[in-house]
This record gives sequence, structure tokens and C-alpha cells, in this order.
Amino acid sequence: MLCVAGASAARATPVDEIEKLARPVVRDPATVMPTPIADPFYDPPPGFENTAPGTVLASRDGGIGLTLTPVTSTELLIRSTDTKGNPVPAVATLLVPQAPWTGPGSRPVVAFNVAIDSLGHTCAPSYQLRKGPSPDLVAAQIPLSRNYAVVVPDHEGPRQAYAAGRMAGQAVLDAVRAAVHTPELGLRPDSPAVVTGYSGGAIASGWAAQLAPSYAPELHLVGAVFGGVPADFELLLHTMNGANAAAGVFLAAALGVAREYPELIWMFNDNGWRLAQHFKDLCFPGEAVLGAILPVPAQLLTDAPEPLAHPMVQQVLADNRMGAAAPRVPVFIYHGAHEVWVPLAGAENLYDDWCAQGVPVRLEIYPGEHLVAGGLGIAEANAWIDRMFAGTGPDGCSTAWR
Repeated sequence: MLCVAGASAARATPVDEIEKLARPVVRDPATVMPTPIADPFYDPPPGFENTAPGTVLASRDGGIGLTLTPVTSTELLIRSTDTKGNPVPAVATLLVPQAPWTGPGSRPVVAFNVAIDSLGHTCAPSYQLRKGPSPDLVAAQIPLSRNYAVVVPDHEGPRQAYAAGRMAGQAVLDAVRAAVHTPELGLRPDSPAVVTGYSGGAIASGWAAQLAPSYAPELHLVGAVFGGVPADFELLLHTMNGANAAAGVFLAAALGVAREYPELIWMFNDNGWRLAQHFKDLCFPGEAVLGAILPVPAQLLTDAPEPLAHPMVQQVLADNRMGAAAPRVPVFIYHGAHEVWVPLAGAENLYDDWCAQGVPVRLEIYPGEHLVAGGLGIAEANAWIDRMFAGTGPDGCSTAWR
């Protein structure tokens, strides 16, 4: 979290480096929210709060990106729910292959959760798809080539709440709801669905899987496939906080979570406000660069003594720790054995938690760190998506080293 300790004071970047950002100190939570996009499509109609989660509020032709399979793309504005249970708008892009579905039953849909890992509205997948080819969707070519529909949610929600698990999971489930309950888009309510994603996309996928039984029990969710999962942010305090380029990504995630828990924002000191205002519209590359130049440990950004021990911070960490609730579908998790930033222990603990609750989980461990393991796992992850649509996912818990 942005307001909690994780690295020793000896590692702290000097305060005057933050002050060089030359940002005036304005203590107003609105100043650390993303800058709105001047596009009325993203503005929900009056009274949207009274509609059901997953209701399509508006639609238009969407971007196609780098798509080899001929598809019809539709951008959807959807009624969703934020971390505190409040109605909010969310956006998703639905890609449906133009070829008719000839398999059994209804055309399946894959909720493809991009690792957005960003804080600005222009970083969201729907916006990026409208600009042109998107490298984030290269892996989506596999399910599209198999004639599955693919829905790409802007799972960080309207405040771009990077790493806020409940917001992400609910946005994913509402995107699937919108896709399957709008027949003119080519899907049906009984269309089987799988959620998938890597790294930041794994946060959205894992939370969607564990929230589905309570939040969207009517969906025909048949499985979850994800990898490189940051399942427990408390572990990341020891691997990313103030740790070179990872520091920028960690602080961005901390600010993203604080946007859903504004009580945390009031723990910022002057430098916390300055840095949050500087970060508020950054996409992942900017976060990484800033982190490499200025690896700021989070404890410099609050004056609270031992902030990690603060009951409010502990509650937020617990609220965003994956594994407390159980999916009702098979799960395939893959992770790198030599992870530097996202510890393998997080995936192993999640595996143990869900297996103890009776969830059939397969955990495969690949050689290499985050990027290497992500690449190595793509083929097997898509093979598991096929198995889950065929009804042959794991029937128990097992692990394997690749």
C-alpha cells in the first residue's frame, strides 16, 4: 500500500528528490483521481444506479487492435459495483468472431483480463484498442482463432483502481453478464465462460472466480486460468517496495487501491500527496521509468508511525488478499520458480487456501522469473481453457514443476 512501510529507512530516497517534482500540496482526494476523458460515451445516463449489475448502458463500435481473426467489436458501457458496494460504470470491449459457431451448445466466451497495471484512463484496454494495434492482446489471438468470443474488461473501474481486487473481479463478472445477456452480440445466457489473465490480469481473474458464487451465481462460469498472481500484497512489501523499477509499479498499485479506500489517502504526508498527484495518469511504462529513477519506499509518504500495523491498513490488506472465498469452478494457476517481484509463495498459499476449501486447482511452476514464466505458460494456459470448455478440468488438486 502507498501508506504502509515495507523497506527499511536506510533504503529511503531523500525527501528532497520527491520535492523536485514541484507539485504544490493540495490535500483533496479529487486531485489524485485520473483525469477524465472528454468523451460522453463514458458518462453513464441519469438513473443508471437503479439498473441491475451487468446492464448495458451504452454501446458503440469498438476497436479491433491486432486481430488476425475477422471479428465484430463492440464497446460496452456497463453498470457495475465498486469495492464499497456502490453502483459505478465500467467499460469492456467484446470481440466476436464473424465465423458462425459450429461447436456444441452456445459460443463460449473468454474474459481476457489484460495486465493494465496503470492509473490513467488512456491506459485502459478499450481506449488503447480504439487507437490501433494493441500488443497486450497478442495472446488473445489464440482463443479468437478457436472461434471463442473474447471480452476485454477495463477491470480497474472508473477510478482506475489498479490492484483493487473486489472492484476488478466485479467489473469482470459484469462484463461477462453484459456480453451474454445481449443476444444481438452473438452470445446467450448459457454461453460457457472462462476468466483468464496474467500478473495484474490475474488479480482480476482470481477475484472474479472467487466472487462469482456470491456476486454473479447465474453465470455459466466453467473455469479460471491465470498466472503470475500477486495474491497477497503484504508479500510484495518485501520485494517491490523501494526496489528499483518495481517501486514505481508498487506505488501505482498502492494508489490504485487507495482510490477504492479513500480513508487511506488521508494518511499521506505532503510528499505522499505530491507523488500521488504526479502518478495519477501514468501508464505502466511511465511508472517503471519513474520507479527506476526515483525508487521511493512507501514509508516516506506518510508520517504515521508503523503504518503497516495500523488496524485500517491491516484491514485493507486482508480485504485484498485472495483466497478467503472459494470459486466453484476448476482453476489452473501457473507461476515462475525464480520470481523476483511476485513471490511464488503467494501462488502456493492461494493453492493451499483454495484446495482446503474443496476447489480443484492445478498449480504448475515454470522456470524463470515473471516475464519468462508468463511466456512459457501461454500454450498450456490455453490448453486448459479448451479443457474447461470441454468439461475436463482438474477434478482435484495437484502441482507440477515444468
